[in-house]
Amino acid sequence: MKDLLLITPPFTQLNTPYPATAYLKGFLNTKNISSFQVDLGIEVIINLFSKETFKEIFDIAFENNYIISENAQRIYALKDYYLNPLNDVIAFLQGKKPSFARQICTDNFLPQASRFNQLDDLDWAFGNMGMQDKAKHLATLYLEDLSDFIIECIDENFGFSRYAERLGQSANAFDELYTHLQDEPTFIDDITLKILDEKLKNIKPKLVCFSVPFPGNLYSAFRCAQYIKTNYPNIKIAMGGGFPNTELRSVTDVRVFEFFDFITLDDGELPIELLNFNIENQNSNEYKRTFLLENGNVVYKNNSTKPDYKQADVGTPDYSDLLLKDYISVIEIANPMHSLWSDGRWNKLTMAHGCYWGKCTFCDISLDYIKVYEPIAAKILVDRMEQLIEQTAETGFHFVDEAAPPSLMKALALEIIKRKLTVTWWTNIRFEKNFTKDLCLLLKASGCIAVSGGLEVASDRLLKLIDKGVTVAQVAQVTRHFTEANIMVHAYLMYGYPTQTVQETVDSLEMVRQLFEVGVLQSGFWHQFALTAHSPIGLNPSEYNIIPNYKNISFANNDLEFIDTTGIDHNQFSFGLKKSLFNFMHGIGFDLPLQDWFEFKIPKTSINPDFIYNCLETHPNFNTKPTAKIIWLGTKPQVTEHIKTKKGNTFYSLKLTFHTTTNTFDITLEKDKGTWFLNTLETLNPQNNKLVSFSELKTDFETHFEDFELFWFSKPITILRDNGLLVL
Repeated sequence: MKDLLLITPPFTQLNTPYPATAYLKGFLNTKNISSFQVDLGIEVIINLFSKETFKEIFDIAFENNYIISENAQRIYALKDYYLNPLNDVIAFLQGKKPSFARQICTDNFLPQASRFNQLDDLDWAFGNMGMQDKAKHLATLYLEDLSDFIIECIDENFGFSRYAERLGQSANAFDELYTHLQDEPTFIDDITLKILDEKLKNIKPKLVCFSVPFPGNLYSAFRCAQYIKTNYPNIKIAMGGGFPNTELRSVTDVRVFEFFDFITLDDGELPIELLNFNIENQNSNEYKRTFLLENGNVVYKNNSTKPDYKQADVGTPDYSDLLLKDYISVIEIANPMHSLWSDGRWNKLTMAHGCYWGKCTFCDISLDYIKVYEPIAAKILVDRMEQLIEQTAETGFHFVDEAAPPSLMKALALEIIKRKLTVTWWTNIRFEKNFTKDLCLLLKASGCIAVSGGLEVASDRLLKLIDKGVTVAQVAQVTRHFTEANIMVHAYLMYGYPTQTVQETVDSLEMVRQLFEVGVLQSGFWHQFALTAHSPIGLNPSEYNIIPNYKNISFANNDLEFIDTTGIDHNQFSFGLKKSLFNFMHGIGFDLPLQDWFEFKIPKTSINPDFIYNCLETHPNFNTKPTAKIIWLGTKPQVTEHIKTKKGNTFYSLKLTFHTTTNTFDITLEKDKGTWFLNTLETLNPQNNKLVSFSELKTDFETHFEDFELFWFSKPITILRDNGLLVL
């Protein structure tokens, strides 16, 4: 028996748990409030994609004459070939049968329907992938074929990472979703509700909390809540998470509260703590950012005077209860960053609450989850990393920040290196100038493998209108720093931004082409601009020359339809932008005219063909901040003394031989300066509690010698700067 049952409804990710319930459970542990968490999504998928269940699916489809299309007929005709390996394929994707990869990669072992039609192209796209990855991709296509059969013959709303998503998107009114909830539960609902019932009987919670991150989780959350209300009327039910935080801030439809007793907004820790207290103490009526039904009306209560908890006090996320060994790693498409999202288990953490920039005009910066910025101390972060490694046995971390701040990333990297942790991590960033070459090298040394950031519309005019705080030239320089440090860079790209012209769309594509061609960008994805109610554009549309189509809101309110007064049909660019990007990511198509990607006439680009190349032309930087910290990431050198006599004068020098993981190099210094440098090298170790600044190094040098700058910018030190001597 537990006080709370925390549920992520179907479906989010196959490869790793969505972290909201783990965050909440970690907090509840600090308050001695007992809880149990469930990711219904992965439990339903494991049940659904089993030999036993899928045999039932084939029987239902056949008995009801649902098998109509040629593709579905083919899958049904090959049903035994689909059923026989199904349990083994799932076990392989769970990492439990790695040797099965060789069987999967055997020609014609897995049956093939429409998802395999592009297999030749995909072999080209993926290149000479390893056997495990190739098997994962083939297994993914096989499951997608089965998914297509479910959609056509059993449940049109099914999707691996979403369910009935359409019902939750731009649902200004509750009517359509409410109508669907009056229908009989679907086949997938039946699986979901059976698992839910088992949890309710075992856990016996007083309060069930649904975390609903996306529109594709909304229908299942309501279906589950409906089941609890019908069968367990004494249990209270709450909903929180990303969807209500952005979409349900204006909810007024009383029918919503036939399913949920409470809807909480923004940070969930204090609202849930108060709900739990209110349930245990009937006389209490204290709430934090909570909708509920009172006297037949929807009311919003925020009468608690307690402040929200600081990030240092919310505890370490707790992944216990979740079936960590049952998650499925898939490889869906040939995009290197997307493979990080779908392949492998990641412990999720946050470096800072909110966004340190908080100005982008398309973003929901008026909402607390963006607006309220609060970083977490690096020592606390690494403490949490160590606790999660001990709990999950996983050393991979995805920091899910809106944009991780460079200063905190630096502190985090230093703390990881100081503790000699071997971890792998990635995060979201802004392409800002503080990501110097040396900082990127430090991040790589700490285990950073990838970053993703918003290039958005690659146009300086529009980046200024977005208030992104970067220029295209700056993005090019920063992506170069990451790339040269062997950190993969993914760019979020946008088209259709208000006032964007056709010329700017073409020029933006040219900028992207050049970034890939010079090799400083490895991955990207184009998104069409979407107007949200809580963004600066949504709040002040006339300033951006758009006309929103406002509707009466009784349920969800976030995405807004609008008229672009430029009259440009930005949809027409979608296919060409994505097709060209697919080619650029695989190193081809750079020499094709941009016109070739589109089936309609476009203007020629106005961008200089060497624009990005010229942006990357570097000049020596002799300006070092006195407060900059100097760090040596390399090893101790082997030292040999050399004596040279010339014209009766004897010269003593030290030859320092350094070994890196891949090569060996030498530098030679005058003996006295070399001796000073060897002693100094010990103090530059990141293991030291106090890091040495540039000014301190200069002062110490000049107590023994003259002209530190002449020494610092000499050839030997320049060689060291390229091999682990960092200025941060």
